[in-house]
Amino acid sequence: MQFSLLNNPKDAELLADAEFMTTSFYKILDEHADEIVVNTLKILAKSHDSSQIITEILPSLNEEQTENLITAVGIFAQILNIAEDVHHERRRMVHENSGEDTQDGSIAETIYKFQTQQLNETDIQAALNQAQISPVLTAHPTEVQRQATLVSHRKIRALLPRREYCRSADALAELQREMDIVLLTLWQTSETRHFKISVKNEINNGVNIFPMSFFHALPQLYRRMEKHFQAAYPNIQIPDILKIGGWIGGDRDGNPFVSAETLRMAFTRHADALFHFYRRELENLYQELPVSIRRVKVSDGVMILSAKSPNNEVARQEEPYRRAIAYIMSRLVGKAHQLGIPLGYRFGVSPEPYTQPDEFWADLKTLQTSLRDNGSQIIAAGRIADIIRIASICGFHLMPLDLRQHAEKHESVVAELFQHAGLEDYFRLPENERQAVLLRELRSPRPLFNPFVAYSEQTCTELAIFREANQIKQEFGEDAISQSIISNCERPSDLLSLALILKETGLLRVENGLPISRINIVPLFETIEALASARSVMETLFSCDWYRALISSRDNIQEIMLGYSDSNKDGGYISSTWGLYQAEIGLVELFRKYDVRIRLFHGRGGSVGRGGGPSYQAILAQPAGSVGGQIRITEQGEVITAKYGDASNAARNLETLVAATLEATLLPAVQDPDIDLMNALSESSFKHYRALITREGFIDYFLQTSPIEQIASLNLGSRPASRKTLARIQDLRAIPWVFSWTQNRLMLPAWYGFGSAVAELCQKDAGCLNSLQQHAQHNPFFRAMLSNMEQVMAKTDLTLAEHYAALSQDAKHGAAIFATIKAEYQRSLQALFDILQTDELLLDNRALARSLALRIPYLNALGGLQVALLRKLREEPDNQHVLQMVHQTINGVAQGLRNTG
Repeated sequence: MQFSLLNNPKDAELLADAEFMTTSFYKILDEHADEIVVNTLKILAKSHDSSQIITEILPSLNEEQTENLITAVGIFAQILNIAEDVHHERRRMVHENSGEDTQDGSIAETIYKFQTQQLNETDIQAALNQAQISPVLTAHPTEVQRQATLVSHRKIRALLPRREYCRSADALAELQREMDIVLLTLWQTSETRHFKISVKNEINNGVNIFPMSFFHALPQLYRRMEKHFQAAYPNIQIPDILKIGGWIGGDRDGNPFVSAETLRMAFTRHADALFHFYRRELENLYQELPVSIRRVKVSDGVMILSAKSPNNEVARQEEPYRRAIAYIMSRLVGKAHQLGIPLGYRFGVSPEPYTQPDEFWADLKTLQTSLRDNGSQIIAAGRIADIIRIASICGFHLMPLDLRQHAEKHESVVAELFQHAGLEDYFRLPENERQAVLLRELRSPRPLFNPFVAYSEQTCTELAIFREANQIKQEFGEDAISQSIISNCERPSDLLSLALILKETGLLRVENGLPISRINIVPLFETIEALASARSVMETLFSCDWYRALISSRDNIQEIMLGYSDSNKDGGYISSTWGLYQAEIGLVELFRKYDVRIRLFHGRGGSVGRGGGPSYQAILAQPAGSVGGQIRITEQGEVITAKYGDASNAARNLETLVAATLEATLLPAVQDPDIDLMNALSESSFKHYRALITREGFIDYFLQTSPIEQIASLNLGSRPASRKTLARIQDLRAIPWVFSWTQNRLMLPAWYGFGSAVAELCQKDAGCLNSLQQHAQHNPFFRAMLSNMEQVMAKTDLTLAEHYAALSQDAKHGAAIFATIKAEYQRSLQALFDILQTDELLLDNRALARSLALRIPYLNALGGLQVALLRKLREEPDNQHVLQMVHQTINGVAQGLRNTG
């Protein structure tokens, strides 16, 4: 790693921030930790060798000193991350203020590219009108930090930018005092949860991101889009192209704790946050609009609203805007009460609450139009414009929630409905007969469900979810729930089974034998085999008139979700990435053939092993025609906090999604990679990857040389770590699989098999290396794949990983497996160097190189501590204090590395 990067003059403020915080934290440690802990930390700050921790330092510490050391090292990693984030924002602002060329991922740069390509206003407006971009927040458990810890992080992030503006010793001392308070709080806060997190906790955590950032970031981003677009294309109007989605409370796949009750709880909690936001902003607007009819004209529409106002104070008689706002507020509070949200208001509750979000939005537009038409254009573009934008995006439900369940669960419900209706034995039917009987029932308006039959608990639970979804759509708005996702979808009958459940619960009705659905049926193709068969599954359905009618009832859009996690776990990074790309190509061709609009939903994780990496490059690397203005992407775990934890950063990351989607839609398509070359690379890497994970004793090696069992017992989320058992890779969830390889610093799922594949291809064809080099320079797909791999390999540490390997209970067998992994890493690293024509990692990614240089000593220290504690835990398996310390090291590594799951 190039530590000289930290000597760059551009990083002077970053180093000053780091010194400011470390000085403060050492002062706290001097008072609250033993001298040996403080001295050890100072040694670790200058060392990159984890061996010293394992062999020399830890044996000399007692348990309290060990715990304090873990906590201190973890906090150092956390605060250096924050310093890095603040510096990144600082450099971005310097760049913008300098008037230099705009950066990729910004709306300004995207518009410049449109102008360079001479795109006309009509085509751009048409693309905007069709666009739907949605980051979807999920509860997948990789966010190790408690909300209490995140609160302290946000305080530090708010304090740190003030340092460079302190103009006196007194001002700096006051800032230092405030920083000391926050760091002491962080030191005294427990990092790990002592309780199992519930779905309710996850719902609350997901909602909290809105008042923290999205309520401010979304209007901010839309204002920026309007400014830049209308400067270049004066008549462009920006519709609601970007919306935040969610899974938390509706995702039942593998989570037995999600029910109709939790779905209702989620929407109530969502609405509570949203209606309190509306009330606060409308009260502020009320204070800002004492506009008098003696000074300005007011539209008839505002006067009508004013006449209905419950605010009859004498002082308000000539202030129709304030009176109208009071009326709007009273109706809004009335709607809140209908939804079970206690929302007080000084002027009471209207007996005519809003029934639909459109009514609320229309009243706000009446105020804005009047302001705009009567000399108050600046006011009309201010707070009221932001409220209108949030109302248009969020309605009364805040964010739409997807429903998700495993295909087998849907299958069981259908089989039981058939059984009690005296129909076929559904489980015994071959696939073609399943399709036939499902279509027969789907064409009939007759329900199968009998309220007088005692169904199984599972069937009752599943049907209750959909019935609750029906009710929620009626109460919170039609857009509150519009997606139902089928995990592990493999056959046409999987989609038709869900359609039948929708019909039985009122979400799909039949008219003249044809369907009208209120829910999008979304297949999730997630294994290597499922991705390969995705096209044939969808072609079978598109060939069916009934299913085509269903798509027509959903605006002729079929959404397809692609699973990055399980395909990677099954086949390795190269094979998974290429399999996804090929699936997209096939689906695009199929959809074009049947004239159906495609929307792809990318089920990406934070780590490269689960499809992670920079979103901008990932979107532009998609095959031609696969974006088309429509894209959804999962955001989960620690990535949510990292990308959206504050308004400015959230706006920037959302802007990147919009910019990439519009560019992929409107700019000339890039050429696909060489199919023969990629097929050969994929097949070879798949072979080598499978040879490793199916090797005799490998699963035992994995369980013994990673903290997978401790991760399973860590209170990260409400879902179990595996569907059945930890003892089989196929049953293990992809998240803890990748998470574990991150902890032991091998990052294996993101590179294994690549080096052997490249060597094999180059041995067969002398010109292969040149072809790969050309692809790396000119093809966005291949370039993005290698860039992601490079970032992960830069975080890999074989020295530390070897200490984990020594935890194998079969020393000889463990050493042999590690030797295989180590040799493959070295082959993969050399292959990467050869293709990129370099001899050092991250030469083109200075920001990450700088970030790792700052944090590596602490990350290696945490890894060394974890290894030693895992060994001790093996000797004392019932020692809960040691287990707690292992959990702390897991937290620390995850926070320090980021993008862990």
